[in-house]
Amino acid sequence: MVFNWWHGLLGMQKHDLAWHKQDMADEIKEYEEAKGFIARWSELSDIVYTYTRGRWSGHQELVFPLSPWQFAWGSLYMFPKYSLRWLFFVTTGKQAGAEKTIREVRNPAKLFKLDDIAERYGVDKERFREICGKLLRFWPLLK
Repeated sequence: MVFNWWHGLLGMQKHDLAWHKQDMADEIKEYEEAKGFIARWSELSDIVYTYTRGRWSGHQELVFPLSPWQFAWGSLYMFPKYSLRWLFFVTTGKQAGAEKTIREVRNPAKLFKLDDIAERYGVDKERFREICGKLLRFWPLLK
């Protein structure tokens, strides 16, 4: 299945079922609160990502909470959004001198998330923020 191959490529951490269920609940809430076509589509892609990541992590009992057409529509946005974020952090990590590959797909426009990533990968927070800020000028669709 293409979803499992893709999640394997991203190589994100696997979590227990409770973590994935909570993550899906959080994403559904954000989807329901989103305003505007693009914002809702982006949040829908987050639900698809969270669901497929949970299934890839071995939790086959997870059920997609929306319709099949919403799954398909969210997938169209999910693949480029998360692939570009992943590539962004791989690139940023190399430029920041991270000892191991940074495997993240979080929103790089949120500074508190950047600080968390820098801390977990042992990279200077200020330098990491600076590099991310410079790269975001060329990667505007990641926000």
